[in-house]
Formats: sequence, structure tokens, C-alpha cells
Amino acid sequence: MLKSEMFDDIYRVGAHDILEFKAYLGGTWEFGTELRDVKSPIDGKTIARVSQVSKEQIEETLGTVHKVGREKIRNFSGEKRIKSFLKAAHLINEALDDFINVLVLDAGKPRGNAKGETEATIERLEKTTMESKRLTGDYLPGDWSHDTLESEGIIKREPYGITLAISPFNYPLFISATKMIPSLLSGNAVILKPSSADPIAPLLFTKVLELSGLPKESFATFTMDGRDMRNLVGDRRINTITFTGSTEIGKDILRNAGIKNFHMELGGKDPAIVLADAKLDRSIEEIIKGMVGYSGQRCDAIRLILAEEAIYESLKEKLVEKLKTIEPKNPLEDESAIMGPLISEASSDYIEEICQDNDAIEKGAKPLLEFKRVNNYVWPVLIETDKEILQSMRAFQEDVFGPLTLLTKVNNEDEAIEIANSSQFGLDAAIFGEDQAKIRKIVRKLEVGAVFINAAPRHGTGYYPFGGMKDSGMGREGIGYSIEQFTTTKTIVQHFKGRGIWEYI
Repeated sequence: MLKSEMFDDIYRVGAHDILEFKAYLGGTWEFGTELRDVKSPIDGKTIARVSQVSKEQIEETLGTVHKVGREKIRNFSGEKRIKSFLKAAHLINEALDDFINVLVLDAGKPRGNAKGETEATIERLEKTTMESKRLTGDYLPGDWSHDTLESEGIIKREPYGITLAISPFNYPLFISATKMIPSLLSGNAVILKPSSADPIAPLLFTKVLELSGLPKESFATFTMDGRDMRNLVGDRRINTITFTGSTEIGKDILRNAGIKNFHMELGGKDPAIVLADAKLDRSIEEIIKGMVGYSGQRCDAIRLILAEEAIYESLKEKLVEKLKTIEPKNPLEDESAIMGPLISEASSDYIEEICQDNDAIEKGAKPLLEFKRVNNYVWPVLIETDKEILQSMRAFQEDVFGPLTLLTKVNNEDEAIEIANSSQFGLDAAIFGEDQAKIRKIVRKLEVGAVFINAAPRHGTGYYPFGGMKDSGMGREGIGYSIEQFTTTKTIVQHFKGRGIWEYI
């Protein structure tokens, strides 16, 4: 699986030549008290084993990070942090094939997706040179208020202390990086908890950070079961929690964590509103990208299409025609695959269950494509439904993580806005059309964190900030914007009354 020698000390070769990985515990790589199998979603075979860190290892590491690591990263100059991140980018590029191969095997990503994720991570590291400028703070003269005459203030941005970063399975490398990079850049120590489904790429990234020269006690990566996280999220030594995942788990974290600083990117039900004057072929191309990219296992996937009546039938016909030509493939056998497997059999079971929602079918919901599934390979699903029953359907109410999209006809943009805003989610939306006044109106009224015009939602490297409203989360990620999530302000007011510095008239 791995070719680069830089990773040699983080694993051993176990039975049947399966690699067994250590966890990184604030300065040392150690095996846990037991090992857990990691299975590839491609064929269900065990591809690695990772250490399950014990309660004792967690406690000892958290103590080290709290007592030593958080001070070391704060005393590690900003200039040195940037140099470390640039070195990390270089190291990932040196081991590019290893990262890509791991993402294909461990996450089931088509090779193009895996390459794109790795390259985005490299770029995100390189863009810290831009991001550091957001840490400069402010100077406030006191002479604009009678109460503060003869004083001045400095408003500094400072780290909170220790960040707990919990990353999801769908972008195991990139999202782990986008949580660790701005947190470390702003002077926080970080504990990463990667997804149990595909933890290998985050472990490789952790090794790269260790080699980059960052203080070794200032970060750790805990490979552990998510069900054992409640004590960790509630630990008072954790000051910030950044989590990307389902709304349900996000709410559980909020209930158990206590008073902390939170960043949450949660579930989505991203609508695409197609206006009557939309350029049809181009719109369909983008909509399909939004539907089936990484098999719809993205928080920014298009899961609802609201099309105006004048364009509806043509849109439906062409969508069905195009979707019939797309099928999931084994990414090891076909490097040009657009879709691969879902992450697990359980995810595939859930999609099948949603498709067979008898209540919705009895009310008139109509699958436009024959449902097809082989193990955890699921073909695109498009379900047509009247607006009268849409909101009662599980496929509308729940965060369906897979290649399933609803299609509904609307009379006008006002109806589309009302339906889109009736969702509990509010992450992203897309608008396809040419009437700029109408588009501007929709943008203003949509209750979402980001709107993409004539393109499918796509966050990429985070050049533009992103995050949700309502049950889709709190806070924003992005180059420069993430810094604000991991820092707080400290105000220093200096009084000079009677010292003759200012002589006000």
C-alpha cells in the first residue's frame, strides 16, 4: 500500500502482510491495547489494522498536550509555523502516490477524486501564507468617546488553547487538514479524531506534520471509536471543538461538551433551483456533478431539484437520459470512474430503505430510474414528487448521504424559495438561470450559508468561506475565515491620563 520510506516507523507488517498502524500520541507513535480492522468499501476486504487508543493513553496524551504542547505551539513563531506548513506541502507531494492510493483503497474514491483531494490539501498548506494576515488584530484610539479619552486599545487575536478536531469519512485527508492547519497556525494545540471508516490518510498526514518541524507535543491523532468520545468532548482541557458530520451527532456533542468554542459543519439538503431561462445543457451537466460526485457522499451534494414549469419536462427528460449512462465502478479497475462504492453496506441499506418508502410511493412519489444496487455500489437515484407531498417524505426530511435526489416542479421562484427554506437544513444552494434580478432576489431570501450561481455547490480548497445555517451548523471554514473560529480576542487598554500625551480642545 505504501511506497515512501517516510512512513516506515508508523506501522508494522502483520499477519497476511496486512499493515498495522500506530497512533500518534503527542510526540510518540505507539500501538494501542488492541487493533481494529479497516475494510475497503471497494470489496469489503481488510486492508489495514489501526490501534485503538486506550483510556490511559488518551489521558496521558491529553496531559502532555495540555501541559507542554499548547505552550510550545504558542511559542513557535508564526514565521516558523508557515515554514513548517510549506515543508508539509512538499512532503505530501513527495508521497503523492501513497496518499492517492490510500484514499482509493480506504475511502473507495475514484482516482480522480483522490488526486483532487490530495492536491487540495497541498494547496491548503501553501495558502497559509495568505491566511496568516488574518491574525493581526486591531488598534483602537480612545478619543472617539468621552469615556475613553487619553487611552488607547490593542485588540489581539489569541488561541483558545486545545482544539479537538473530529473529521468525517468523506474527505478524510482534506477535512482533517483544514481543521488542523488553521488551528495550529493560530497557536492552538490540536487533537485529531479521524473517522473510524478510513483513518489511514489522516495518520499519514499526522506523520507529515511531525516531519515538518512543528512542536511534536502540540498535536495528536486518536484512532478510537466515536462511541467513546463523550468523555473527551466534555473534558475541560478541550477549549474548542470543530466537527464535520451529521446533525444528529453534532447535537450530541453540543449536549455533552459543556461551555466551549464550537465550529460545526453538519448535514445538508442542498437545493438546485432551475429557472425557466436556464441554459439547459450546461445546467444539467452541473446538476449531475452535484448529484453523483463521490457517489453523493458530500454535504454539498445536490439532493433536491426545484424546476420552473416551463423548463421542467425538458429538464426531467434530459436528466434521466444522462443518468442512465452513469454507473458506479470499482476505482481500482477503472481509473476514469465517476462513481465508486458507498462507504459501507449500512449506507447502501439506508439508501435502499429511503427509496422504498411505501408511504411516499403511495402518495405519488415516482422513481424515474430503476433502483439498482450491488453490495455497496448504488446507481444514481432520481425520484419525482409533487410539491404537496415533498415535505412529508423521509428523503426530504433526513440527511440522505448518497446518490439520491428529489425532483419537483414549481410555479415560480417564490414557491421554490418557500420549499427550499422549509427544510431544517441550510448549507448550500445552487441557482441556474439568466435573469439577474430574479437570481439576486432568490439569493437574498434563501436561508443557506452559500449560494452557487450556474454551478453545483463545491467548496474546493476553501478559498471562499463556507458553512451552514439552521441545522447545517455554526461557524465558517475557509482560507482566512477558519482562523476566526480558532482564535478569540483579548483587549489591552492602556491609560495615559494626565501624562500630557494628548491635549484635547
